[in-house]
Amino acid sequence: MKRWLQYAKPYWGYFVLGPLCMIVEVVGEVLLPRFQAQIIDQGIEQRDTGYILLFGLIMVVTAVCMMFGGVGGSWFGAKASVNFASDLRRDVYHKVQQFSFANLDTFSTGSLVTRLTNDITQIQNFINMLLRMCLRSPGMLIGALIMSVSMNPKLAVVLAVVIPLVLITQVVIIGVGFPRFTKMQTRIDQLNNRVQENITNMRVVKSFVREDFEKDTFQTANRDLKAAGMKAMSVMITMQPLMMLFMNTTLVVVAWFGGRQVIFGEMSVGDLTAFITYISQILMSLNMLTMLFMTSSRALASGKRITQVLDEPIDLTDTDARCKDAVVQNGEIEFKNVSFRYYKNNDQQVLDTINLKIEAGQTVGIIGSTGCGKTTLVSLIPRLYDADAGEVLIDGINVKDYTLTHLRDGVGMVLQKNVLFSGTIEENLRWGDENAEMDEIVAAADSAQADTFVKNFTKGYQTQLGQGGTNVSGGQKQRLCIARALLKKPKILILDDSTSAVDTATEARIRHTFRHALQGTTKIIIAQRILSVMDADKIIVMNEGKITGIGTHQTLLASNAEYREIYDSQMQKEEA
Repeated sequence: MKRWLQYAKPYWGYFVLGPLCMIVEVVGEVLLPRFQAQIIDQGIEQRDTGYILLFGLIMVVTAVCMMFGGVGGSWFGAKASVNFASDLRRDVYHKVQQFSFANLDTFSTGSLVTRLTNDITQIQNFINMLLRMCLRSPGMLIGALIMSVSMNPKLAVVLAVVIPLVLITQVVIIGVGFPRFTKMQTRIDQLNNRVQENITNMRVVKSFVREDFEKDTFQTANRDLKAAGMKAMSVMITMQPLMMLFMNTTLVVVAWFGGRQVIFGEMSVGDLTAFITYISQILMSLNMLTMLFMTSSRALASGKRITQVLDEPIDLTDTDARCKDAVVQNGEIEFKNVSFRYYKNNDQQVLDTINLKIEAGQTVGIIGSTGCGKTTLVSLIPRLYDADAGEVLIDGINVKDYTLTHLRDGVGMVLQKNVLFSGTIEENLRWGDENAEMDEIVAAADSAQADTFVKNFTKGYQTQLGQGGTNVSGGQKQRLCIARALLKKPKILILDDSTSAVDTATEARIRHTFRHALQGTTKIIIAQRILSVMDADKIIVMNEGKITGIGTHQTLLASNAEYREIYDSQMQKEEA
């Protein structure tokens, strides 16, 4: 509760005024039947027009006060719930921004989207309903119960039977509904994952003519959600008719016995009319409480899912950083007995006792078979993951002793999956340096061999990119991502197979830029093509998480069988 109260505290005024306004409406609802009984028993029976007008005016004033109370309660409830949800959504989003790659592996993209949208909306709806009902329903229940018992204790005995039946029904319905709502939210996750994956990879789907397959998988996820939703909604569907059955049965019983009392002169017509209204109010208040409990069960399921995100321990933090003011100055990198596993309960090492030193300003190539640990190795440099054993040092300082901001400011990285964002080309490049002058942006694009094709666009650097850069080619996307990293002016530049979609001539020009324009930057190039790394100062050969060779191109050709095998197979293809 303490966690949720912190989101209510800034808006405590709304949380207090909302229910108080609803009390005005409750008082009016309890008093109106009594006023109506007075008009029937006194004014109409005695044909006293003045009495009727007086109580009629009182009822009008009461109704107006109820209207203002109801409007005020709804307004304050909406303000409180919307602000609560907004702050909660902000904190969940901020928490996700702190996630490391390991944390992101815990949640799917679709699941995080659902939690930030649908789950928080469920909590917002619950709070809104809670503020409107928390005093209104119990207040109306207690007020109507007191009035009905005081009017006719004998007839009120029927409530001793009905109320326990209603409460037992509510408990059963809530017990059945909670797990169903939890399952429904999980199905929403799965559907969002399918939609997100399909839309993001639409070009691949179309190129392989897999539209029918994707339609089938979507239909399966959609059908599962429909089934889970119907099971959850069936609880709500069943509840309403049951409550109406209790209400109508009770009204029939009250009308029967109350009518007999009127015939025998034990009860007035006005009192019977008021009594029936109070019985309706009691049952309606119980119905509203049931709706509140059902909404709460759905909100509890959503709250549990949101708590999982907020409670996810961040495995990469600055807490233990001992050199909080240190920045990357030279770019010297050293791995000392580094080992790493993605699954900590797995004995297989992704990186196994890596020892490596890269001098500042060197160009280093890394080559090896798919899955040998190349990407994992360079991911330890900016602390996208932390080593399980050993140390990763930059300029002689353990990367764990830098703050994440200072460390990552000094490292530019172009990942295997090149990602661009919705917006203009200029806005995407400014991710490297938001304060860069336009001349610097153009220079970075020119170094990455992107300036030429950008200027060929009608709007140049103001060209709008679709989500993920879907309206540029793979090679153009790679060059824009390289330009973005260059604009950052990092001391360490990591290119993870980032020129695979670029032709060899363009790649050669990019490498030429690296050699001459980035002499003070340490450059690490992961590649599948030997041509991409053969002129590097040092080439590292990896296999099954281990370094099997280090040296120049000529040295490795002479001494490393694995490198020579890769070279021979690729050169034969080039000649063919």
